[in-house]
Amino acid sequence: MHIKLSFLGAARNVTGSRYLVEANDVRFLVDCGLYQEREFRGRNWEPFLIPPDSIDAVLLTHAHLDHCGLLPKLVREGFDGHVYCTAATSEIAKIILMDSANIQQEDAEFKRKRHQREGRRGTYPEVPLYTTDDAKDCFRLLSPIYYGEPVQIGDGVTATFHDAGHVLGSSMIKVTVSQDGEKRTLLFSGDVGRWNKPILRDPTLFDQADYVLVESTYGDRLHESQETISDELARVISSTVEAAGNILIPSFALERSQEVLYYLNELLIKDRIPHLVVFVDSPMALSVTEVFQHHTELFDKEMLALIRQGKSPFDFPGLTMVRTVDQSKAINYIAGSAMIIAGSGMCTGGRIKYHLVRNISRPESTILFVGYQAMGTLGREIVGGDKEVRILGQKYPVRAKVAQIHGFSAHADRDELFRWLSALQRPPRHLFIVHGEPEAALRFADLLRERTGWEISVPEYRDEIILD
Repeated sequence: MHIKLSFLGAARNVTGSRYLVEANDVRFLVDCGLYQEREFRGRNWEPFLIPPDSIDAVLLTHAHLDHCGLLPKLVREGFDGHVYCTAATSEIAKIILMDSANIQQEDAEFKRKRHQREGRRGTYPEVPLYTTDDAKDCFRLLSPIYYGEPVQIGDGVTATFHDAGHVLGSSMIKVTVSQDGEKRTLLFSGDVGRWNKPILRDPTLFDQADYVLVESTYGDRLHESQETISDELARVISSTVEAAGNILIPSFALERSQEVLYYLNELLIKDRIPHLVVFVDSPMALSVTEVFQHHTELFDKEMLALIRQGKSPFDFPGLTMVRTVDQSKAINYIAGSAMIIAGSGMCTGGRIKYHLVRNISRPESTILFVGYQAMGTLGREIVGGDKEVRILGQKYPVRAKVAQIHGFSAHADRDELFRWLSALQRPPRHLFIVHGEPEAALRFADLLRERTGWEISVPEYRDEIILD
């Protein structure tokens, strides 16, 4: 047996997910994600560590930008193979990549003009990392597959996708390699979802794998309960409305925005919060929500029951879906309190920045974070307690209230990750802890060694390991 595994991203950091597998003269990537932490963004501009035209396929776990966001660059530089993923992931990835390309182009133009005005140069080139044309060129390679149906990647190499319960269409991928009458299985967790969460089904469990790569984003902490989420959300909304402020929610377009709407809808049905206007100011979130509405086969029983009762969380009184820039600007003139849900989730781009400019220095407003904030992002600076932050080239004092609800996370926490791994009926040959900040990954590794006695390591960027 000779399988080579290389860790080209999301190794002792959270974003930039990218793992290379080489076996039986086949070379494929699991994920091709964008780095979003400030200290690692330079890696997005670096040449790929392997020639893109030498890669046979990409297996895409899901459509979050840190898992699919570098595909346009990979294709532009020579990759021309299949990008295997679920149908929902394929549809959402097109939306995510086009939005990312637009942001790349807008940011490049904005920075070019600002740097000309200020007479300086930036750290990175004042050109887009990739364009909308580059993004569109990826679409022809997206190859939708079904959960549970093996896909032949090459001679003696197959991959099977399973429901990860993380976001719509998300997958865990089990790769089987056959050599000289022997077989080895590699299990890539992708982002592990959570049990008993709204909208989606629970994560798939596995009873066997020789090698496992498991994420560790929340490997050192526990989430709040579902009841706590509702209580905290109700408290934040009620106190902010009483203060006559706005509630800003930086939210990922995929899953998080839809889940926030689910909880809001539930609170309104139960009359637990003031009835206020709610704006989803994200064309991408609106497009993703449309994908949700025609992939109901992926919903759990509770979500299907709501839809049958005519109580869809994507259509309730007071909810306004905002598409155009003029509609977005008009929100500034709304009298009274409003909730504004806008991207991006880590405040690294998108319309949330403009709403932050209007609200971050208002003591009566609240900035409510409902997702993970990676190190080096604007969101992390705000939630971390910085008294002043730079937004769109200007510095603003942080006077708004800052709140965070961890329980919204679509990532499994420490105990849920352990639950997922505990389904294995025998120890894997080796467990690799990935996709987490160093402290979280290392703590999770220590916990697992203590509880299981398994062979465990926390790989670093560019590590290459031969699996026998």
